[in-house]
Amino acid sequence: MKIGSHTLKNNLIVAPMAGVTDRPFRQLCKSMGAGMAVSEMVSSNSLLWGSEKTRRRANHEGEVDPISVQIAGADPAMMAEAARYNVAQGAQIIDINMGCPAKKICNVMAGSALLQDPPLVGRILDAVIGAVRVPVTLKIRTGWDTQHKNALSIARIAENAGIQALAIHGRTRACAYTGHAEYDTIAAVKAEVRIPVVANGDITTPEKAKHVLDYTGADAVMIGRAAQGRPWIFREIDHYLATGSHLPLPEVAEIHRVLVAHLHDLYSFYGEYSGVRIARKHISWYTKGLVGSAGFRHAMNQLQSTDQQLSAVNDFFSELAGYGRRLTYVEAEELVA
Repeated sequence: MKIGSHTLKNNLIVAPMAGVTDRPFRQLCKSMGAGMAVSEMVSSNSLLWGSEKTRRRANHEGEVDPISVQIAGADPAMMAEAARYNVAQGAQIIDINMGCPAKKICNVMAGSALLQDPPLVGRILDAVIGAVRVPVTLKIRTGWDTQHKNALSIARIAENAGIQALAIHGRTRACAYTGHAEYDTIAAVKAEVRIPVVANGDITTPEKAKHVLDYTGADAVMIGRAAQGRPWIFREIDHYLATGSHLPLPEVAEIHRVLVAHLHDLYSFYGEYSGVRIARKHISWYTKGLVGSAGFRHAMNQLQSTDQQLSAVNDFFSELAGYGRRLTYVEAEELVA
């Protein structure tokens, strides 16, 4: 899988997720087998570039190449300026968001709302590609709603403009994240364009990743929600695609180590106050389904310091360890308290 001059180590990509794919999460997923991770989207509004949140999102210190940054907006000139800004901050690939279904994004005609205006799509792509010398990629949905699926026409615009890779989420904007992703549209796009196509949506297991790759002919898969609290999904899929066999399930002791390391990275990156609050959702994802986790999560969400949070996590996993040193994640889910 190549994007411009960048050759990825495999065809597994972390989807951009607002509030999730920060630098600690991207680094973790890459260490767990992802070939690339796309940043959470950065607004093209230049008034926001001086904010602490934007500066943090543009922080790629120590991150494994290639560094892909997603930008969002609806004004071609501002998008071009945002691309230049992020390249100056270290971005090696610029990704354009035309897939976000959130109302606050679509209400300003950004994200997937742009799929309703193909001429504007073309102007934005031309402006961004003309503004930077790094590869530019694009993420879209299959269309605005099920009656207006225009991914194929948008893909042709993208290819003609010089987009280096196209990611498609197998839902329309109207679908948001409900129902099931469909892959026929992705397959149709892949059959018509020569640029790399990345399939996204409901890829939750190694078997599903192989099925989607085989069914669509896509060059890569992009994984989002399935990696939340489960970053080892990338090594599982990579191994399965290479061998047809499954890796052993992660042991609870390893999950404990991964979670604690992730928490320390979050605390270092965000500081005590924000770090504790951002860590809560990750702790919830890591422990979802494990015996006793509902009560643990409720108590953990009341804690206000990093020391308290770490202590609670360590105590929770120490209790699980009592069931057996080589307890796997699935076995821990099946335990009866």
